[in-house]
Amino acid sequence: MTVATRTDLLSVARWHASDPAAWPFEPRFNPRTRWYGKLHTADDHEVWLLTWLPGQATDLHDHGGSAGAFTVVSGEIIEQTVHDGSLRNTTMAEGSARRFGAHHVHRVVNAGTRPAITVHVYGPALTVMTRYRLHEGRLSVESIQQAGADW
Repeated sequence: MTVATRTDLLSVARWHASDPAAWPFEPRFNPRTRWYGKLHTADDHEVWLLTWLPGQATDLHDHGGSAGAFTVVSGEIIEQTVHDGSLRNTTMAEGSARRFGAHHVHRVVNAGTRPAITVHVYGPALTVMTRYRLHEGRLSVESIQQAGADW
């Protein structure tokens, strides 16, 4: 008998975040845009390291049907999600982590004064990401980006 198991993406994020010395590269900070690098790829997920200087942020986006999780390695970020037509802020300090489902739309912002480092896990691996605009309480699609072409 074969038992199917699902990877706990949050546990994977925490595990990778727990040992920066094992990362295959050092985090970098780019003053013009947030920086990211792929830490690991498996059959059912991928792991990314992201850095955020103060003021750097993503657009509102989803992960193209992939579920995910992330943890804050250092610094502090704000996750913004849409509730009742407006953005709700959740501050996440060092050590904070969360998982999210396949249809989660959010924005991540470093609104603080210190650089931040986060580890993100997506399962399955990202193939597309949809960017959104929030206008008068409604989300509309701005663009759809393809893995390998746009990042």
